[in-house]
Amino acid sequence: MIQVKNLSKTYGEKTALDTVSFEIKTGEIVGLLGLNGAGKSTTMNILTGYLSPNSGSVHVNGFDMGKEPGKAKRHIGYLPEQPAFYGGMRVNEYLNFICDLKKILPDKKARQEHLDALFSQVGLSAVKRRLIRNLSKGYRQRVSFAQALVGNPKVLILDEPTVGLDPSQVMEIRQLIRERGKTATVLISSHILSEIRELCQRILVLKDGKLIADDSPENLAKLTRRPHQVKIRVKGSAQQVREALKDTAGLVSLQFLGENEEGTVDAAIETEEGTDARENVFHALAQNSLPLLYTYGSEASLEDIFLQLVRKQDDSHL
Repeated sequence: MIQVKNLSKTYGEKTALDTVSFEIKTGEIVGLLGLNGAGKSTTMNILTGYLSPNSGSVHVNGFDMGKEPGKAKRHIGYLPEQPAFYGGMRVNEYLNFICDLKKILPDKKARQEHLDALFSQVGLSAVKRRLIRNLSKGYRQRVSFAQALVGNPKVLILDEPTVGLDPSQVMEIRQLIRERGKTATVLISSHILSEIRELCQRILVLKDGKLIADDSPENLAKLTRRPHQVKIRVKGSAQQVREALKDTAGLVSLQFLGENEEGTVDAAIETEEGTDARENVFHALAQNSLPLLYTYGSEASLEDIFLQLVRKQDDSHL
């Protein structure tokens, strides 16, 4: 549905994108990550036809954005990070205006049915006749999301889709993104990395205008999994745990983190690289009848994965 080939963009002497290529198929929800200045906004602006690249191409549903921008844009719904509205318009007037801009749904009855469905889906039914300038930030974000959905586009490009929303609204919007992702192509840029991991089947990572990673969260997690480093909570005393683990194979360090639950002790353990601290610790505690309540820390968060990918790229240039 989206095909990006050798995309490059410069601003004077600054290279914003450097021969970036990727494809996103129908039914995929893909996250776009990068530090500030990595090229995320430039990528989305080119995909939506707002900017032209210096070289390379973008195809949306088979249409070349450079040669047939009108046809390509008809398949795109875009939610910008900072939505711009005509504050003096009412919500329903604004979405009717968006329909006119997109030149869709000329039949009034069909248009109203479509907009009523959007109002319901995005939670705007109660405010559809209110002036946009009088809405809260959360409701304005919903209006922006609704305009991206006008016409049921086959491609959704969402820049920080849940910013400004309360937790219940965030859950509603994420569920709507999941539903849309079953039949549409969705590209999401967000600084909320937990959101990216929860929603996306693939993650694209940009660094200094280059695409440095394109894979599933699970496969990227393998790059930063640390089975030799683990944190545990054990039912017992620090002395009992120390005695039980003193002969653990490959033990490098044992640090006690305090008591966070009555009758227990937390500890951070590191064994030699190439060993599995989890397995060794489990057997040692079991042999000493010390219940292991839980183990955590060996699985990397998306934040860890992202930062390690960026640092690895920096190290490769040294």
